[in-house]
Amino acid sequence: MDFTVVIAFALTLFAGLATGIGSLIALMASRTNTKFLSLALGFSAGVMIYVSMIEIFVKAKDSLTGVYGSTGGYWVTLAGFFGGMIFMAALDRVLPQLGNPHEVKTVEDMTEGPTNAEYARLRKMGIFTALAIGIHNFPEGIATFISAIQDPALGLAIAIAVAIHNIPEGIAVSVPIYYATGDRKKAFKYSFLSGISEPIGAVAAWLFLMPYMSDTLFGIVFAGVAGIMIFISLDELLPAAKEYDEAHLSIYGLVGGMAVMAASLVLIA
Repeated sequence: MDFTVVIAFALTLFAGLATGIGSLIALMASRTNTKFLSLALGFSAGVMIYVSMIEIFVKAKDSLTGVYGSTGGYWVTLAGFFGGMIFMAALDRVLPQLGNPHEVKTVEDMTEGPTNAEYARLRKMGIFTALAIGIHNFPEGIATFISAIQDPALGLAIAIAVAIHNIPEGIAVSVPIYYATGDRKKAFKYSFLSGISEPIGAVAAWLFLMPYMSDTLFGIVFAGVAGIMIFISLDELLPAAKEYDEAHLSIYGLVGGMAVMAASLVLIA
């Protein structure tokens, strides 16, 4: 197996299993550091938005204009870009409504004991949240893997951004399951498993996309990756960051993420 493929798998695994970090925070911390989460989520959004528009979209357009010409290639790039957004929006619509992967949870939620009537509902909510996040993370795994194959440095930046994004998702799975069962191991297990779908997405990309990779397929997939990243940033990361927000920290994190990504792209060029 090519070393670049190994790196891409490793980065995707790292990003996906960050849900376990969120679970550990929920199960071991006494309080949620909302300032850190707001700043980190804003930073993650900044990285994703900047790299999507400055790097990924441009590389997709370059690949497709080489095949279809300037005008035709640009239209195909736009189709892939907005197709990625539409795919994520459609995925959100069909996810189980009881397990909303975008709902903000905090460690403090576990201190408010549920009534007996709530236990079954909370356990079901936690399992559905794990399922919803697992489905939701599958295309993120494809996006991280394909990006890392094209450019390992770019893949690393995206993997870090996705990992930060997955931490509050781990909290969202752990809180209701621990709430309902009192079992820390079970709460961690479900949270951990919800992140496995990202490396599974990487395996799917390797098996079903890589053997047929061409300039056209690469350009369309990369344009779709840019659309997915922008949608995740605007639909998940920034709203979640604002929920945790104190004194515009999410916006400071957003600008900081863009600045760090811009500087790193110059340094590794």
